[in-house]
Amino acid sequence: MKLYLATDHRGEKIKKDLIIGLNNLGYHDIFLPTIENKDGDDYVDYAINVLNKMDKEKDIAVLICGNGIGMSIIANKYKGIRCARVVSKIEAIAAKEHNGANTLALGAELGVNTLIEIIDTFIKTEMPKEERHQRRVNKIIKYEEGTYNGL
Repeated sequence: MKLYLATDHRGEKIKKDLIIGLNNLGYHDIFLPTIENKDGDDYVDYAINVLNKMDKEKDIAVLICGNGIGMSIIANKYKGIRCARVVSKIEAIAAKEHNGANTLALGAELGVNTLIEIIDTFIKTEMPKEERHQRRVNKIIKYEEGTYNGL
C-alpha cells in the first residue's frame, strides 16, 4: 500500500506538520505528487494528479482542501474510487469498513492532530468483511461498470 497525499493551498499550510505526524506513526512512504499549476490553485488539479497515479486496488489517497467537499466531488467521478469526506475517526471507520472507501477527503479546518488521527484510523481499518457491506460495494462497482442499474 502506498499513501498518496494531495493538498490545495488550504492544506498546504499544514502539510509539513501532517507529514511529520504521520512519519512519527510509522508512515514513511507518503507520495506527494507535485504539479505545476499555471491556472491558479484549483483543488481539482491536485486531486486528479493523485488519482491518476494511485493503484485503486492497493493504495490510499488523502485529499485535503478547505473542507473536503470539493475534493470528494472530483474523486468520486473516478472509476474505482470510493471517496468519503469524513470529519471524525468514527466516520473514517465506517467509510472503509462499510463502504470500502479507498480515498479520504478531509478539511484542513479540522486541524493537524485531528487529521492525523483520522488518517491513522482509516489506514488501520480493514475493508468490508460482512457480506451485507461487501454486497453493497459490489453493487457500486457493477454500477460503475454499467452492469447494475438498481432494483
